[in-house]
Amino acid sequence: MEPIDTGIIFFYLLLMILLGLYASKKQNSVDDYFVAGGKTGIFSIACLWLAGWIGGASIVGGVDRAYEIGISAGWYIGSMMIGCLTFGIFFAARVTSFGKQKSLLTYPELIEWKYDSRTRLVAAISAIVSFTGQTAAQLVAAALVLQSLLSIEYSTALILATTIVVMYTATGGFLAITYTDWVQFTIIFIGILFIGVPVAVENGGTPENLIAALPVTHFDPGGWGWPSIIAMVASISMGFFTLADSYMRCYSAKDAPTAKWGTLLAVAFLIPIMIGVIWLGLTSLFLYPDLSDGGVLTFFVLQEFPTGLKGLLLAGILAALMSSADICILTASASLTKDIYQRYLNPGANNRRLHKFGMFSSFMVGTVAAVIAWGLQDIIDIVLISFTVSAAALFIPTIAMMYFEELNSRAAFFSSACSLITVLVWYSGARLGVTAFTDIDPLWPGLIVSLLFFLSGHALFGRTPKN
Repeated sequence: MEPIDTGIIFFYLLLMILLGLYASKKQNSVDDYFVAGGKTGIFSIACLWLAGWIGGASIVGGVDRAYEIGISAGWYIGSMMIGCLTFGIFFAARVTSFGKQKSLLTYPELIEWKYDSRTRLVAAISAIVSFTGQTAAQLVAAALVLQSLLSIEYSTALILATTIVVMYTATGGFLAITYTDWVQFTIIFIGILFIGVPVAVENGGTPENLIAALPVTHFDPGGWGWPSIIAMVASISMGFFTLADSYMRCYSAKDAPTAKWGTLLAVAFLIPIMIGVIWLGLTSLFLYPDLSDGGVLTFFVLQEFPTGLKGLLLAGILAALMSSADICILTASASLTKDIYQRYLNPGANNRRLHKFGMFSSFMVGTVAAVIAWGLQDIIDIVLISFTVSAAALFIPTIAMMYFEELNSRAAFFSSACSLITVLVWYSGARLGVTAFTDIDPLWPGLIVSLLFFLSGHALFGRTPKN
């Protein structure tokens, strides 16, 4: 890289820290720290969705997967489109109304309002585990990019990425994420669509050349394998309804229509991003058919992009990674602060103490995620595990609580707790190589257990009127 490219990247990293410090000066309460005071507009809501979901797995992992299997890699972002669309239509406005009505800050708070404190605890544990894992996935991707760009050790790159993301997230909270996501989404969108795709075409990545040169299997929509595709679409789509950051975005909106239309606007932006990611992956295979160690997008940019634009797109890659890591850190921190610390350990904590604990827990989540990132480096697999943990355990109780007034809290607790245990046991068995656990995605047994306990619980215990 030329000095100007390196300069652009370091300017971007410095800008993120400065925006975090600026946002920290505008916070007056724990509500400001976790949901920006509930005053976010439509475009900001869309940017929060996009910057949060379009991360390392989507951009870096997506290009790698398109290089390996072709257009079927688009199902990863396609799953997000389906989930975002359905959540926007059926849930966004309703969640925002509940949030304003009860002054909610976290998804588990809503769970307790509709069920009980035990089910809230399961939701909080799921949120903390899931979002710590997702943070780790984004840190892995960011470290791999920095390692390639700066020719440094993976451990050094991981420390650098973690320090920057944790610094601006922990100090600036949700407002810092809003500011940085404006910048990050703009860089991502321009970098992929208006720089990446034209450069790919200029270097021979035209539709005609790609179709003529690449294997036919790379143009098979089912190339990923339909069982895996169906499980992925289900888990990611359900994740929109059960992942706690979806609710925080809605709570941050200034009103219900803003939450709904901001969510739907995000869907419109996801379509061209999906196309761009696939295009870059296929063009990389066309130009470099023998790459074997991942990092396809970074390699393509370093080889083909002109000076200046190279630094801009690489900054866009880092933006994609960091914009997902920051909301994951803050979401896990919110559950630690509100759903564990305040609810069970220190119910009398005042606003100032909660704010300080929120900042502390953000630092802790980032640190734990970095440790996980040290040991596990498969980006998409880490994210899919995180989605499955939440989707399987909480999807059935969440859908029910939004549309039915009388539900049994014991049924919800056993449904979510037993499903969570089932998913974790299934993953453990698969990791140990037990054949019985390796042939079926953990999402399905988790959902079946959840549904059976939820329905049988209501049959045994009856319905409890909403209090």
